[in-house]
Amino acid sequence: MSLTLTPTLLTPGAAEPRPLLMVGPSLGTSVAALWEPALPHLAEHFTVVGWDLPGHGRSAPHSEPFSLVDLASAVIDSADHASSEHGLVDPALPRFHAGVSIAGAVSLTLAVERPDAFAKLAVICSAAKIGTAEAWNERADLVAQAGTPTMVEGSAKRWFASGFLQRHPERAAPLLHSLQQADRRSYASACRALADYDLTERLAAVTSPVLAVAGAEDTVCPPADAEAIAAGVPQGRAAALEGVAHQAPVEDPKATAELLKEFLA
Repeated sequence: MSLTLTPTLLTPGAAEPRPLLMVGPSLGTSVAALWEPALPHLAEHFTVVGWDLPGHGRSAPHSEPFSLVDLASAVIDSADHASSEHGLVDPALPRFHAGVSIAGAVSLTLAVERPDAFAKLAVICSAAKIGTAEAWNERADLVAQAGTPTMVEGSAKRWFASGFLQRHPERAAPLLHSLQQADRRSYASACRALADYDLTERLAAVTSPVLAVAGAEDTVCPPADAEAIAAGVPQGRAAALEGVAHQAPVEDPKATAELLKEFLA
């Protein structure tokens, strides 16, 4: 069964075609909940289309294992569909991709495997290798058996910078709710995909410009991971956001959008 991701138009239509910016979510979140706070800062410049992981948000569960390469291919299919659906057929218009956490890993995978698909790519709160295979496989086993609600407490601690959950519950709650609603088998498959993901030795082959954005308080993918990407990719650059942990578009939507606009201009 081929992997299909459901794209969602996140910004209103425009009289003139604008560059397409595909955005992707972190594991356990819906793309709409994660990127909505940043959309007012992006809508004038891009047609923003989000994609959800299998079994998350609007995407249907997927019963078979999948890899980061499978996700990257499905993202390209979603971008092609969005280009046709929303009139972005002018070949002079560039297409961009920005992803958070696992979707940031998809950005790097696209840069390595399909450098023709997107003109520039942003890797947000992510890394060329995230965690260990053992930890991801253990999490996959737990979630497959007990469900995604087992992840809520730990994720609330890892996802947000100190005090953010108390200051902005209206932004944090939709992410935690989407985690509770995620399909457990699809979530487990995503964990196993991350267990097999490691591009640390392939960064030098990337020909596309890549922006790596880190949260200064991110314990999952700390700023050193973004700096390693920028140092390894020939056209790479890194930036760190103060007061941000692992969910930059929600925690500091304006600063995240400004970095994207500057990089993608």
